[in-house]
Amino acid sequence: MIKEITVVLCLGFAVWAYQAAHPPPPKLCGAPGGPPVTAPRIKLRDGRHLSYKENGFPREKAKAKIILVHGFACTKHDIMSLTDLVPHVVEELGLYFVSFDRPGYGESDPDPKRTPKSIALDIEELADHLELGSKFYVMGFSMGGQVVWGCLKYIPHRLAGATLIAPVVNYWWPGFPANLSTEAYYRQIPQEQWMLSVAHHAPWLTYWWNTQKLFPASAVIARKPEIFSRQDLELASMAAEKSEDRPPATPQGEFESLHRDYNVGFGKWEFDPMELENPFPNNEGSIHLWQGDEDAVVPVSLQRYIAQGIPWINYHELPGAGHLSLVIPQNFEQIVKAPFPGKE
Repeated sequence: MIKEITVVLCLGFAVWAYQAAHPPPPKLCGAPGGPPVTAPRIKLRDGRHLSYKENGFPREKAKAKIILVHGFACTKHDIMSLTDLVPHVVEELGLYFVSFDRPGYGESDPDPKRTPKSIALDIEELADHLELGSKFYVMGFSMGGQVVWGCLKYIPHRLAGATLIAPVVNYWWPGFPANLSTEAYYRQIPQEQWMLSVAHHAPWLTYWWNTQKLFPASAVIARKPEIFSRQDLELASMAAEKSEDRPPATPQGEFESLHRDYNVGFGKWEFDPMELENPFPNNEGSIHLWQGDEDAVVPVSLQRYIAQGIPWINYHELPGAGHLSLVIPQNFEQIVKAPFPGKE
């Protein structure tokens, strides 16, 4: 009897372990039983589809073409909505914008092999499909800001300029002094510390960690108020009201969107952003990094260290600002104008 019980327990554990490491497949857009396709998409080199949205000046007449990269738990619609805050700037500078759903979000197919390099190549392929020319601008917010580091590494020859807005920082990038990154890590609430450690040290358990009930899962996914600054809490409620009618960010499931963001963003990278070379040695373009000094999501201490170590970064620190400060019209106007000399 004891032997049979032991066998049953072992089988039960094996099933649990398999399910923990193998999340259910995503519900692909356009597939039977999946969400509908409602926006234009391109077919990428590996057969995946990338959904996009255009706004601003007509592509053929624009003076500058900017690819927007959305953040965590957002879509192409959310980041594109920011351009409506500054219609006079769009008109003055003749700006064309295109945003896209990052893999696994919105209506873009998941990429189980997603890396900082793969999404940079997705951006390049989108630009070529839309015939944006040999060079274009990239502008990313939060987790989308982190994506811009990959663009600076893998497609610098295609960039006319780049803007990183409160870009998420990987605490395990080797360029950080251990004491600095450790201190910043422990400034996160314990619940988020555990999530970050799982994503970095045991990424195969990210799905299980966010679905089990024994321990608190991601504080960011749960939108715990403790992780936001006072300003962010006010801005978040305003942004939520405006986004009620927008399509959801994760109709295909959370693993290939939210969980994959954790695994890629806080996993082991092939390069250290602090070792990148200046893509504009002759000042033919510029790189801008914007950070609020009261951002409770991305530690300002690490952002300052990056800026101090990369002399060709134009660092802008916004006093009293949190993570969501870009939704304030005057802030976003500064951000959009910065890459264009004489228009700041």
